Amino acid sequence: MRIKLLFLTLLLPVMLFAQERVSVKGRIIDEKGDAVEYVQLGVPKLEIGTISTADGRFEIEVPCDTLEFFHVSYQPASYPVTGPSDDVVIVLLEQELPPSLIIGGNTKERYLLRPGTKILGNMGVISFSLQNGRSEGRELGSVAQVRRPFLLQDILLSVHSNHIPGCVASINIYRIEGKKESFVNVLRKPIYFPVAVTDEPQPLDIQPEESLLLEPGKYFVAFQIVGYDEQALEDFLAKPEAERAFWEMSMDFIIHFKSSYVREVALGEMKPLPVNIGIAVKGLEYQ
Repeated sequence: MRIKLLFLTLLLPVMLFAQERVSVKGRIIDEKGDAVEYVQLGVPKLEIGTISTADGRFEIEVPCDTLEFFHVSYQPASYPVTGPSDDVVIVLLEQELPPSLIIGGNTKERYLLRPGTKILGNMGVISFSLQNGRSEGRELGSVAQVRRPFLLQDILLSVHSNHIPGCVASINIYRIEGKKESFVNVLRKPIYFPVAVTDEPQPLDIQPEESLLLEPGKYFVAFQIVGYDEQALEDFLAKPEAERAFWEMSMDFIIHFKSSYVREVALGEMKPLPVNIGIAVKGLEYQ
């Protein structure tokens, strides 16, 4: 028994050390030395993630493990964390893009995806909040089933209210593959757009820069906040908690009933959700 207790006593500090997090700071650049904006990074298996700033800088606390980096325009990268660091430089290599796929035939304009039914009218909302600090890269959207080749033209949604200054959001599109539902990015260029501060509903019509042809299959169209005014967030967090209004530094959407997924942190696990934020998708369906 003493031998077993001694073994556990020796093992316990190792187990605790393995769970300890260290601070890793740095910047992300391309081969030319230019900053790469809004890169998703984290340790997926541990559900730890965040998004880099517009100037490619990042800060994250992780155990000593492999830090992974993802951006749709670049090849994935990784960095082995062995201890705290404040000067890490990650160089991302450009993604070799396949030629755009063009098919002929007649097309018909139609909605691939509609928002679904509002559950509580205009009273129920889903919030994206920065009240506890930086955005960790939460994604939430809707599932679309493509029956015939579909040329995506417009992504529509309505922000109920937004109190995040300098907000930049993105749309991510994934093909859902296999019984285990792996999510494979289908974009070749990021879809970024600003969201103005407002107390009134704000309809958005987002049009991708690239021609995006969706082959038959199941897809997930997701919304994510990637950027905001860093100084405004610092000023908000500097206030005593008692002085922080619940609606500050948050964006709200009306709750719709429709099949969805949510990812709480960048590169984290996608989890099924029965509600969404009312995304619609329209374009041309090939007949």
